Amino acid sequence: MRFSLTLSIGAIVLAPAVDQFPVAAGVRLSAQEPDAAATEWRYIGGDAAHTRYSPLSQINADNFENLEVAWIWRGDNYGPNPLAVSRSTPLYVDGMLYTVAGERRTVVALDPATGETLWTFREPHTTRFDRGMRNGYGKGVAFSDVDGRGVIYISSPAFFLYALDAKTGLPLEDWGTPVPLPDFPQTGVVDLLPDLLRGWEPWESWDGGPYDPDFGIPRELGHITSSSPPIVVNGVVVVGNSAEQGYHQTRIEMVPGDILGYDARTGANKWKFHVIPRPGEFGHETWENDAWQRTGDVSSWAPMSADPERGLVYIPTNPPTIDFFGGFRPGDGLFGTSVIALDVQTGERVWHFQTVHHDIWNFDNPTAPIALDVVVDGQPTPILVQTTKQGWAYTFNRETGEPIWPIVERPVPPSEVPGESLSPTQPFPTKPAAYEMQGLTVDDLIDFTPQLRAEALEIVEHYRIGPIFNPPIETGHPSGQRSFVSCPNGATNINGPTSADPLSGILYVSTRRGCRSENIVPGQDLDRPDDIMTTGATIAEWAVLNRGDFRGPQGLPIWKPPYSQVVAIDMNTGEHLWAVPNGDTPDYIRNHEALQGVEFPNTGRLSYPITMVTPTLLITAEGAGGAAVLRAVDKMTGERLATVEIPAPGQYGMMGYMHDDQQYIVVQIAGRGMPGSLAALRLR
Repeated sequence: MRFSLTLSIGAIVLAPAVDQFPVAAGVRLSAQEPDAAATEWRYIGGDAAHTRYSPLSQINADNFENLEVAWIWRGDNYGPNPLAVSRSTPLYVDGMLYTVAGERRTVVALDPATGETLWTFREPHTTRFDRGMRNGYGKGVAFSDVDGRGVIYISSPAFFLYALDAKTGLPLEDWGTPVPLPDFPQTGVVDLLPDLLRGWEPWESWDGGPYDPDFGIPRELGHITSSSPPIVVNGVVVVGNSAEQGYHQTRIEMVPGDILGYDARTGANKWKFHVIPRPGEFGHETWENDAWQRTGDVSSWAPMSADPERGLVYIPTNPPTIDFFGGFRPGDGLFGTSVIALDVQTGERVWHFQTVHHDIWNFDNPTAPIALDVVVDGQPTPILVQTTKQGWAYTFNRETGEPIWPIVERPVPPSEVPGESLSPTQPFPTKPAAYEMQGLTVDDLIDFTPQLRAEALEIVEHYRIGPIFNPPIETGHPSGQRSFVSCPNGATNINGPTSADPLSGILYVSTRRGCRSENIVPGQDLDRPDDIMTTGATIAEWAVLNRGDFRGPQGLPIWKPPYSQVVAIDMNTGEHLWAVPNGDTPDYIRNHEALQGVEFPNTGRLSYPITMVTPTLLITAEGAGGAAVLRAVDKMTGERLATVEIPAPGQYGMMGYMHDDQQYIVVQIAGRGMPGSLAALRLR
C-alpha cells in the first residue's frame, strides 16, 4: 500500500531537561472543556470553545526569561513545496503530539519531550489532489476517545476523511467505506464526495459519465477541498470544506460546501446541512432568479468551534461565488458569510446570523467563533464571539443566537457595476466598538511629513476611497479612477487567530491594518479554459483582477499606524481595555530616508500577532515577518513583562501542554531556513 506508516526520528534536540517542576496547584479547567485534562491541548484551538487558553501556570512572568528551546521539529521535507507548511497547530493528547505537514497534510505523531517523529500517515496520490486549490492550508487534526481508544481524524486536500489509531497511525478497523482506488486503505477512510453530491440537482442530472473517485467532481460543476480539520463533538465528526478562493474564479457554477456529520465510532454519514438552502428550506427565498441551482462556494474553510454541553457546533462561512461581483446571484444569499449554530446530532439549524448580506468584499468569517461564559448586566450569559475581517466582534447568546448588544442595519452605498445589485443595508454591531479603521478617508493617510502626506493625497486621487462597504467599480469607470479601495481588507484573519481567557471573559484580538484595491474587469478577459483548476461552465460578466496595486508613498504604508495590534476587549461589558502595537517599528520604516529626524510613535509590525492565554499571562509572537521573539504580556494592561528569543518568527498557531511535570510552549515558526517547523520551549 502506498499510504505511509513509519517510525523515525525527525527532530533536532537542542536542550535536555535540567530541572523538573511540579504541576501548579489550584489551576482549574476552562468551563468550556470540563472533561479534558488540564495538561492537554485536545483541539487546535485548545478547547472546543476555541479559546486558545492553557490552564497551566508553571511558566509565569518571573521565570519566563528562563525559557529555552527544548527541540525543533523540521516540517519542510514533507513535499515539494516547503512553504506550504504554514498553518497547523499541534494537539497534545495522552502523552503524544499530533500535527500535519506539507501539501499532502501528512499526519505526524511526535514525542512531546524530544520532538522525535513517532509515526506518519500519508494519503495516496489522486488527480483530485493535483486539482487541489488549498493543499498547503492544513491547520491540524481532530481527536476523540472512541471506546477507550484515541482516534485522530483528518480531512485531506483531496477531500477524504480518515480515522487513525492515535498510538500507531494505522487506519481504524471496521470504520468508513473502502475506496475503489489503488493503494488506498480499505478501512479507516470515507470518500466525502458521494455524501456531499447526493441529492444535489446539478450532479443528479449530470450526463457526463459515472462518478470518478480519482478525478472527483466534474470541472463543469466545480471543485471542493478542505483547509481546516474536522471537529469532534459528542461522538460526531463534523467536516467543513473549501473551494478555490473567490478572487481567482471567473465562472459562476460551483458546488456548495455543505457541512457533513459522521459517526465518530463507525464513519457512517449522519447528516448534511445545506449551506445554500433548497426549495422549502429556511432561507431559500434569499436566492433570487433560481441562483441557488448553479451557485456554490459557501463553505466553512475556517475552523469550527462547539458547545458540547448544549450539543451545538458553530460554523463560520464564506461568500458565494465570485468575490467582488455577484450580479448573477441576486439576493442576500444565505448562508453565505454567516455564523451558523447546528444541532450536532441532527445537523439541523438552531440559529444563524449573516454578518454580510450578498457579500462581494471577500469578508468571509476567517476564524473559529469563540465561546465564553460571561456576566452581562449582572446576568450569567453564554456568548459566542465572531471576530471578522471588518474589524468587528459580533457577539451572540450562543444558545439562542440573540445579539448581546444591538446589531443594527444601516444603509450602505449602491453598486455602479452593470448588473450588480447590492443589499441596501448591512449589519453594524454597536458594541464592542470596531477594533480597526472602518473604510479609508483622507484623515487616515500618512502624515509623518508634509511631503509624504502630499504624495499620499496624490495617490488616492486615482482610487475610489470611502466607507467600509465601499462598492467596487469596473475598470474604465467614467470617473477615470483605477479601482475602488476596500478597508479593512482583513482586520482579523486566519494568520492571527483570536484568543480568550475563559476565566475573566477577556478577548484578545490580533488585528492588522490594511486595504485592498481590486480591478473589476470582464470575466472573459481572465478566463483560463485550459487550466485544470478552472471550474464551472458559464463565464461571469465581471471578475476580479487581483493586482494589489494600492501602495503608499516611497514604499511606506499609505495609512497611519499602528500597523498591527493586540486589542483586549472585556466581553462582560463590551468595552475595550487596551490596545498595543504588535512588536516594534520595522527597521525599513525607522531608518527610511524620508523619516530622518522625524519623531513618531511605535508603528508595530505589518504582521498578525500570534497569541495564547494562560492563567497568569498573555503570550505573544509577532507573526510572519516579525522579530523572532516570544513575549510575556500583562493580561490586564498589555505591558511587556519579559522577552525570549526563538529560532525564527512565529506564525499562525501556538499551543501548550504539561509533559513529565514540565510545561511546554510550542510555536510554529517560519523563516531563517526553517519553514513550517515547530519550536518547543521549556524552563531551564
